[in-house]
Amino acid sequence: MDVGHLVTLRAVRDRGGVTAAAAALHLTPSAVSQQLRALTRSAGVDVVERAGRGLRLTGAGHALADAALDVAVALERAEAAVDAFRSAPHGLVRVAAFQSGAELLLPGLLTRVAGMDGVRVELGDEDVAQADFPGLTADFDVVVAHRPEPPVTAPPVATPAAPVDPHPWPPHLRVVPLLREPLDVALPPHHRLAGRAEVTPADLVGEDWIAVRAGFPVAGVLDAVGAAAGAPLRVVQRFNDFGVVEALVAAGHGVSLLPRYTAGRRGAVLVPLAGVRAARRVEALVRPDRAERRVVRRVLDALRAEAARFAGPPDPGPGPGDR
Repeated sequence: MDVGHLVTLRAVRDRGGVTAAAAALHLTPSAVSQQLRALTRSAGVDVVERAGRGLRLTGAGHALADAALDVAVALERAEAAVDAFRSAPHGLVRVAAFQSGAELLLPGLLTRVAGMDGVRVELGDEDVAQADFPGLTADFDVVVAHRPEPPVTAPPVATPAAPVDPHPWPPHLRVVPLLREPLDVALPPHHRLAGRAEVTPADLVGEDWIAVRAGFPVAGVLDAVGAAAGAPLRVVQRFNDFGVVEALVAAGHGVSLLPRYTAGRRGAVLVPLAGVRAARRVEALVRPDRAERRVVRRVLDALRAEAARFAGPPDPGPGPGDR
């Protein structure tokens, strides 16, 4: 089988169709279709089938696309083995990040990379719903994503089995923990609770809330706060830019939940929340084949070092940058 045809098959699956795959591979749709036909002949089984006006992978096509990932990993590993005998790793690494994570980590990352001869980082502004972060790995080498920590009401209930992560990333991706960032209650400076050392969900009953849109990580934590308070939160505005949210809070238009390390600079008062574990996990998502590239691992190491300035990683297991 031709390795290029396997790459094309993966692109069709990842992008959801021939036209999108062609754009990503800088080919014409006709060329992509020809490669799929050639792959079908060499495999001896249909790898795609008609679905309305487009194509979708068959069961055999999905199995072959999974195997194609192993091939890509092996090729990148072989290239990295040879590259180890060359000069220091160099090249372009594309890094995507959500807005507040970018504000926190990317200035320092670029400063660190500036000292690496031959390493370039191209940034992407991608503030998407949680379910859409994995798809960004098709276009970026490293995707800085976030997801809510399971908002368990304190005190935690002991169970014999390990808790199930309600917000897992797809198993085919490498996940590099960066940091755990608490979510604090953001209050106007003259709010009745602004001088407290901490507040509870019950203290916040009846407040006007400024929240993110549904489907974004912090939205689920707000639901847990309402559940702990015994009453749904009264959301009066929804806005995803935390800078704008903090400005609205500081002006007295409501309260919110904001990340501790990136908020508090625009006039709002941040107070820790007691009774609900409110935090987000910031992680880097990387495709296994790209994780084998030495230059990608080097940038990941720099990203983890920058994150360590704020807090240690939530799960200190080895990541691609450790090899």
